[in-house]
Amino acid sequence: MAEALHDNPQSDSNPESEANPESISNPGSESEPESESTIDEKYEIMIDHDPEILSEIEQYVKIKPEESINAARKRLADMENVVLNIAITGESGVGKSSFINAVRGLAEGDEGAAETGVTETTMSAIQYSHPTLPGVYFWDLPGIGTPKFKAKKYLKQFQFANFDFFIIMGSNRFKENDILLAKEIKKMGKNFYFIRSKIDQDVHAECRKKNFNEEAMLSEIRLSCRENLIEIGNPEVFILSTFDLGKYDFQKLLDTLKDNLSDHKWAALVQSVPVSSVSMLNEKAKQLKKKAIAVAAGAASTAGLPILLTCENLIMKRFLQSVSVSFGLDDKSIERLAKRVNKTEEELKSMMTSCFMDGVNKSTVGSMIYSKARTNKIVQAVLSLTLPPGAVGLAFVSNLKLLHFGVDEMAKDAKALMDVTGLT
Repeated sequence: MAEALHDNPQSDSNPESEANPESISNPGSESEPESESTIDEKYEIMIDHDPEILSEIEQYVKIKPEESINAARKRLADMENVVLNIAITGESGVGKSSFINAVRGLAEGDEGAAETGVTETTMSAIQYSHPTLPGVYFWDLPGIGTPKFKAKKYLKQFQFANFDFFIIMGSNRFKENDILLAKEIKKMGKNFYFIRSKIDQDVHAECRKKNFNEEAMLSEIRLSCRENLIEIGNPEVFILSTFDLGKYDFQKLLDTLKDNLSDHKWAALVQSVPVSSVSMLNEKAKQLKKKAIAVAAGAASTAGLPILLTCENLIMKRFLQSVSVSFGLDDKSIERLAKRVNKTEEELKSMMTSCFMDGVNKSTVGSMIYSKARTNKIVQAVLSLTLPPGAVGLAFVSNLKLLHFGVDEMAKDAKALMDVTGLT
């Protein structure tokens, strides 16, 4: 939902820093445990042996069940209550609304979508909340106006200090106003990123020319933009298509943002953007598996009973539903994707092979939990563990095994949709 606001954007009062996550080459594959790692040997049933994930698991198995559950619930609350404010500025007509819709996975006309093709008539900031992540906000800020408009006054008017980072958009060469604004943002110690938009129009205009070379044209555009910005240090310029985020520099932009955000804010951003590349799919799987650790530990029964023997499957269902939405497998996402690629929803769903092909509901979660073959495998593996005395034990291990299984299954479905639609 969009609101015209002059008040301060919400700021996150509890950011936490963690090690930057490493990429996963195959979210659905099972790595071999390292023979010299004690924790790898103890938790060999875990799908992932990523050092960062194992480190998080170890936090919960080394302490008493009550302490582990409380720590997990606090960490989960920190993850879910993170606030991310992203400012997008630029002159009217550069494609800010289209960009805000694209990164939220919305099409023009969808509920909550920014209206496109409208000339700016006010100096108000418009806030757009994310459709599924309430703490993620995109702010459409009006262009700075004429060079006579003071950048400092502009920054003060919109309380720029409360934004996490700034995106300055231009559909041609960046103007003097953009440069003045970037200088002031830099003085504030904030990060800004230049996006060259509407690249599709450039390609369409040039492609009919003899000896057209798209890569050469893109290189020329990048060089021209950077030369235009040389007085502020020749910053990186990211070329984007709002019609296909998987093309050009969107992933490169995300990789840059990863290095400049706290772990919780990065995780929120990853979960908020649509799957546009294999790299993003892998990173989503990584972040969801990290979150699953806290969910599994928080849901674990102090009596040591695994989730398949308790009523805690409601917590599992809620988590797996969020995974489905993050991967773009929910009904609304499938409907939007079908319209975009000119296929039926049935065609797309037929590519999905996991037990979640019909959605995450009580029946599918129950089938996953109570599958006799899988349950036997889990229990056999769990009983073979040598758990530390007083650890959260069987409940945590079995919970996490099932949650990671769910993430992997849906990651495979998301990859199948990318392949069939050509959005890779």
